[in-house]
Amino acid sequence: MRSMLAATLMLAAATGAHAQMTAPQVPGTKPKPVQTVPVRPPALQTASETADAMAQAERLSLQSDLAWVGQYNGAITGDVSERMVNAIKEYQKAKGGKPTGVLNPQERAALAETARRKQDSVGWKIVMEPTSGARLGIPSKLVPQQASDANGSKWTSPTGTVQVLLSRRKEANPTTAKLADAEKKEPAGRKVDYTVVKPDFFVLSGLQGLKKFYVRGTFRGDEVRIMTILYDQATENTVEPVVIAMSSAFNAFPSTPMAGPPPRKTVEYGTGIVVSDDGAILADRLVTDSCLAVTIAGFGSADRLAEDKEHDLALLHIYGARGLKPLSLASGAAKTSVDVIGIADPQSQGGAASVSSVKGALAPVTSSDSALSPPPAVGFSGGPAVDGDGKFAGVALLKPAMVAGPATAVPASQAVMVSAETARDFLKANGVTANGSSTDAKAAVVRVICVRK
Repeated sequence: MRSMLAATLMLAAATGAHAQMTAPQVPGTKPKPVQTVPVRPPALQTASETADAMAQAERLSLQSDLAWVGQYNGAITGDVSERMVNAIKEYQKAKGGKPTGVLNPQERAALAETARRKQDSVGWKIVMEPTSGARLGIPSKLVPQQASDANGSKWTSPTGTVQVLLSRRKEANPTTAKLADAEKKEPAGRKVDYTVVKPDFFVLSGLQGLKKFYVRGTFRGDEVRIMTILYDQATENTVEPVVIAMSSAFNAFPSTPMAGPPPRKTVEYGTGIVVSDDGAILADRLVTDSCLAVTIAGFGSADRLAEDKEHDLALLHIYGARGLKPLSLASGAAKTSVDVIGIADPQSQGGAASVSSVKGALAPVTSSDSALSPPPAVGFSGGPAVDGDGKFAGVALLKPAMVAGPATAVPASQAVMVSAETARDFLKANGVTANGSSTDAKAAVVRVICVRK
């Protein structure tokens, strides 16, 4: 309505102005030509402008996720660049989408979940090197052994097939060109096939004996800091994607203290699914981790019997409970959208414990998991997702986004749905007979309360 009104007023104004400017025509004279200016429609926002409008933390997270899926090989700074936009387009093309350079919510959620899975598979974490304070991304499952001395630190695999070294030294009047030349010659026999030398850093890669190597170094004043990664050629399919993330995450001289993982709340709320009439409850592993006590609202204390670290599921049990209405875990056909049932955090509902539902779109990530967007509210994690026919589709879990680069103060939440089949397999592996027959998901959920120190 406003646009129609504006258009009408503009037309009226233009007509009035034309009437005022046009003099009555005198017989035998030619009317004077009137100059017109073409009206141009407003320009569409470019992909770079859209990225500029994002919060810095989201751009950092986006660059990190793109690096983990192998599409982005630049420094993770949060700065918008043509390289970042092109990486988004390449990711979209690889997934069969239109390369717009701007991710829709489903694409963004799928990207984040794929990156998180890759990080989890190698035990990715950001660490501070103890002798220098340099910040590195370390694949802790690949290099679990660490040793340090005054010259730096070394992380290795048990057999030495993968090694990560952070070395530090003093050198008079260093330049990146001089440092790169020295690294090419030491140790002897290095065969360099890739070199980048910038004023503030240098990168080398190639072969060192039977191993591949990657070197990234820089300096500040007379302090030189160099990260070296060595790995057997047989491991390159596993290690090379991680090398890109390690290079991007390497911060030799961090200006701010490293932020650790977000602390768990002293009291945390989630949703559980009653799956058997004898008190078995399916819940979120992270919500129920490191608890002094786990309580099921209205029923009392619960024991935590088992967990699935790969899919972040937990098995709880309450004893002597009556009137339970276990949910039927029989699933229907795969869907593209679901309703998530849960009990939101009491702070968001004035202390109440009402059961509610929210809609979410699914984007397959792995054979067992799908990205869920938008993420449901805090408190929903562990709740059931049901399809349009009301059948159990899986378990909705909230997860903090992990950033392979400068840590963000408040990680953005991402959500994933673990498939019904995975949930059933977890219960079966732990001797639970899921005998629920109810299709009323709202009657089958309970509030899970974790109390920590």
